[in-house]
Amino acid sequence: MAVPKRKTSQARRDKRRAHDALSEPSVNVCPQCHSPKRPHRVCPTCGTYKGREVISFED
Repeated sequence: MAVPKRKTSQARRDKRRAHDALSEPSVNVCPQCHSPKRPHRVCPTCGTYKGREVISFED
């Protein structure tokens, strides 16, 4: 079975992990109600998408 001959240094280990960081989710503003929403999704506050009412909320 193959076994490493030397210990992997912290620099080499951390270079490999350089792409693993999480980024914050992007947030847009709804054009109808001006509340924050995720891009390309229905607004959770007013239920509109691309200017059309997709989900009707019964108040």
